[in-house]
Amino acid sequence: MELFYRKQGKGTPIVVIHGLYGSSDNWINIGKHLAKKHTVYLLDQRNHGRSPFADSHTYNDLRNDLEEFFEKHQIEKAILLGHSMGGKVAMWFAADFPEKVEKLVIADIAPKDYLLQKEDSQFFLHRNILLAMQEIDFSQVKSRNDVDDFMAEKLDDARIRQFLLKNVEKDKNTKQYKWRVNAEVLYDHLDEIVSGVNPNWLDDRIPINTYPVIFIRGLLSKYILDEDKDLIKQIYPDAKIVDIPNAGHWLHAEQPKKFMEAVMLCC
Repeated sequence: MELFYRKQGKGTPIVVIHGLYGSSDNWINIGKHLAKKHTVYLLDQRNHGRSPFADSHTYNDLRNDLEEFFEKHQIEKAILLGHSMGGKVAMWFAADFPEKVEKLVIADIAPKDYLLQKEDSQFFLHRNILLAMQEIDFSQVKSRNDVDDFMAEKLDDARIRQFLLKNVEKDKNTKQYKWRVNAEVLYDHLDEIVSGVNPNWLDDRIPINTYPVIFIRGLLSKYILDEDKDLIKQIYPDAKIVDIPNAGHWLHAEQPKKFMEAVMLCC
């Protein structure tokens, strides 16, 4: 698959992989900082942003897309920086292609099955978001405010709605607004997106110590809990875990300076 990407800078390659509903657009400012010392590739994953839509969205698909990207751009070895779903893609790719990974930087996601998380289940949040996205009749939409008004009926969190609105664009041909996210396919594959790349998937690789690993978590987020530290260390015994105060799941946008300081610990 021919993924859309942005490239900047010179030096050791860093490949940045966004999370669910994200795109390379969300990482431009971080990319500029990293580009001072590195060649930075900001990707749009399949079914997101300016990359093609597809009928399948499994972690094997995303891993294969990344492998193809490395080959097309002749990247022999790179630092992988993955956020949320992109962090799981990075972990899965690195497990299969350790020789291609210089370092692994995972932002606010753990290698666990989030369907097993009893409280604050992310599955139901994402299911509601994706259902709401599919229900919008864009033929009746005149502005992004119309989209926000509709989403507000389904989703109370204004910060999440503002993040989702970054995926609304006007079609050049029809002049009608649309999503830059393939909500239907993401909904169909939500079980794997939420549960995949867990200890059972990595069981035959554990312990993984072929490359340095750093996990960065927002202390206001519930994606990496204190009890997840033992799990992380079980899989990656030498992993570093860095906490960023006053940051939630979108820690790179909420605390960009502190996030960059954490990334630079290994880059």
